[in-house]
Amino acid sequence: MSPFTGSAPRTPDWQHLRFEVDDGVATVTLARPDKLNALTFGAYADLRDLLAELSRDKSVRALVLGGEGRGFCSGGDVDEIIGATLGMDTAQLLDFNRMTGQVVRAIRECPFPVVAAVHGVAAGAGAVLALASDFRVADPSARFSFLFTRVGLSGGDMGAAYLLPRVVGLGHATRILMLGDPVRAPEAERLGLISELTDEGKAPEAAQALARRLADGPALAYAQTKALLTSELDMPLAAAVELDAATQALLMTGEDYKEFHAAFTQKRPPKWRGR
Repeated sequence: MSPFTGSAPRTPDWQHLRFEVDDGVATVTLARPDKLNALTFGAYADLRDLLAELSRDKSVRALVLGGEGRGFCSGGDVDEIIGATLGMDTAQLLDFNRMTGQVVRAIRECPFPVVAAVHGVAAGAGAVLALASDFRVADPSARFSFLFTRVGLSGGDMGAAYLLPRVVGLGHATRILMLGDPVRAPEAERLGLISELTDEGKAPEAAQALARRLADGPALAYAQTKALLTSELDMPLAAAVELDAATQALLMTGEDYKEFHAAFTQKRPPKWRGR
């Protein structure tokens, strides 16, 4: 995402989620606890637009995505989305489904790590939001349910059929996406769907600690690592190693690379500047 902006100012208020920034760590909270943080059209659009804005804002170096109340996110709101889509024509349905995919692309393509703090249910679109994140920190109550086939739709919604096999393997992804059965925390950890399993109720705290570690680290190195992980998923080896070489050559001209050498020779911790 280019840092150059036009005339529009940064959005001062987000109506469909809670947002705050503390010294480089942004926290986005889905805040409809009475509906298990079910997503609405507005929530999808706010997530898409917020991530686009933050991608141009170099003050954010890591982001935590969480949910208020008893769970992370129960997916699309049955009444406000599923009910509404029954009255849409094909063009409107395509616009909606493209928007949900744009949210996933925004998570994967933003130049900072995204840490999902998962407790309780992460279902449907909520499971995909967690899947698209760079890290999934979860407590023992977490359960991931890719429910799309259970409402008569393809299990490959919002990029799930692209991302999940790359995280847990094709065999497990086939079972999870076709059957829609919940994947509870112990199995999710075994499959690699969870990055870190915490004690009960500690996922938000652990996610913040991880985000702080990332925000305090070499931001440009993390951004380029994330970009390569995403870009090289479908590349042949020759193209991947060439892209790695070009990326490293550029980073070797950066201040952080020089700072590491200075810190090493002076026997002190590096002072990362993200450039």
